[in-house]
Amino acid sequence: MTFLIDEIALATARLAEAGVPSPRTDAEEIAAFVHGVPRGMLHTIKDADFDARFWEGVARREAREPLQHITGRAYFRYLSLEVGPGVFVPRPETEVVAGWAIDRLREMDVTSPVVVDLGTGSGAIALSIAQEVALAQVHAVEIDPVAYGWAKRNILEHGQGRTTLHPEDLTDCLRELNGQVDLVISNPPYIPPGAIPRDPEVRDYDPSRALYGSGEDGLDEVRAVERTARRLLRPGGFAVVEHADQQGNAVYWLFAEENGWRDVRLRQDLTGRDRFVTARLTQD
Repeated sequence: MTFLIDEIALATARLAEAGVPSPRTDAEEIAAFVHGVPRGMLHTIKDADFDARFWEGVARREAREPLQHITGRAYFRYLSLEVGPGVFVPRPETEVVAGWAIDRLREMDVTSPVVVDLGTGSGAIALSIAQEVALAQVHAVEIDPVAYGWAKRNILEHGQGRTTLHPEDLTDCLRELNGQVDLVISNPPYIPPGAIPRDPEVRDYDPSRALYGSGEDGLDEVRAVERTARRLLRPGGFAVVEHADQQGNAVYWLFAEENGWRDVRLRQDLTGRDRFVTARLTQD
């Protein structure tokens, strides 16, 4: 294990020099993946069993390839999901969005709440809700064929029985559920077309379709989510929509009172940045 400790220390220095935000954690995650053990069990690896493929993974991360593409896994709340090229890697800030929805669903006086996740990507939000809300019936919508494939794999692993995947566009999906849904949630594309994400992991590896919204402000997909949520929700049902930290006010005003929305709130992530808007459909 002494040799592996030294190798991890060297890898940490290389990743830090490359600007990787969490170099020690990433070096340990790569070592754990290569050696087929949980990160907490790295101390059990004998020096003689060191796998030189560790350095291949370090070189990929040093080039700012996402850790999740190297290991093939992304952690989201209590789930370990399969991810890779062609699907958006779920982020920690979205865990807060999903958590708010889960709390509201648990508070509802509904035996088997119906939930729709618009643009599910890897299935992270949909599967977290299905796992954490007893008897929830979750519908995950994804039109992109590559992302659909990743979501299908994850649903087969984690969500069989209570998560249904639909290859439909979020603008015109699930008309059979009109007026019957308890909560609609979405992390749609919202980056304005002219903006360039700062992090190479996002800019160079996440699929552009999952990043860049339509329209000058990038919010046309959010507008579509608002219309679809208004159609799908029962009176008193909730809409939950993620956005960029500088878009909060713009998204807030998309959920207009004249369209039947009330209790519209701008909410923050764990860093205190505006991250998502919640609204409730009028019960009258």
